[in-house]
Amino acid sequence: MLPEIDVVHVHGYSQKNVPVAAMAQLMRKPVVLTLHTSGQDEPQVAAARGAFANWAFRSARLILPVSPNLVRRCEEAGIPAARIRLTPNGIDVTRFRPATADERTALRREIGWSERDRIVMFVGFFSRDKRPDLLFRAWERAAGDGVRATLVYVGATASPYFEVDQTIARDIRAHAAAIGRSADVVFVEPTHAMERYYRAADVFVSSSVREANPVALLEAMACGLPCIASRIEGATDVMIEDGVNGLLVEKDDEQMLAVALSAVLRNPDTSARLGREARETVVTRYDIRHTADRWLDAYRTVLQ
Repeated sequence: MLPEIDVVHVHGYSQKNVPVAAMAQLMRKPVVLTLHTSGQDEPQVAAARGAFANWAFRSARLILPVSPNLVRRCEEAGIPAARIRLTPNGIDVTRFRPATADERTALRREIGWSERDRIVMFVGFFSRDKRPDLLFRAWERAAGDGVRATLVYVGATASPYFEVDQTIARDIRAHAAAIGRSADVVFVEPTHAMERYYRAADVFVSSSVREANPVALLEAMACGLPCIASRIEGATDVMIEDGVNGLLVEKDDEQMLAVALSAVLRNPDTSARLGREARETVVTRYDIRHTADRWLDAYRTVLQ
């Protein structure tokens, strides 16, 4: 197969990069490397793994970081600017779109959510960096201020993947039971039908403290949800302008997150405005067709 390939496009950095880069070099095939994850897909991380790992990373003809913070890490490592192209993640804005009132009612019936419930949604695997427990505590604070909502977690609560910590979901379940709110905290297994949940929800929260260009946040924005996110320099603060197309809160600030959650749930007009602006942001800047064009241009460049 390899002789028939023109370009090798690798997504993310891991142990696979060394043999892939070596084979591409042997067959004289150019490599394009997309960087997705802050703290992992970085030249400094590759260099720390040894000479071969460092060589594999730097052998890519073009490097496509998805966020400005990953661009900065490449620049700090001395990678020439001509080999770095900011290429954000793209979203299918046809699949991920706001629901009409009738669609939302039908989706809620299918999922099993009451039309009267207000749904706060989290999407992601249960790692310490994603802070699902921080969201739970903020949700509990908001409830203490009289703001009732159902908290829905979508994602892996247990997995062999090293970042997943199964004690987080266990502790959340235990605490919810202790305060008599078990029925108001829902866990949904990972699904390929994510759009159904976004389109039936009311609010999306990204409580993570480490992200680059989070796809779940973009999907929620594309579905017209008012979104609250931890402020991460060169990542979420590039996607969200606070108060315009979403709300930003300081990382690990439980009180600030609770206040933002209460504000969104108490003010439907503000929520609707934030959701409309969020949708427009994704359509304008993060449509998957823009990403496809950037990839094609990268392939043409390395083939020249």
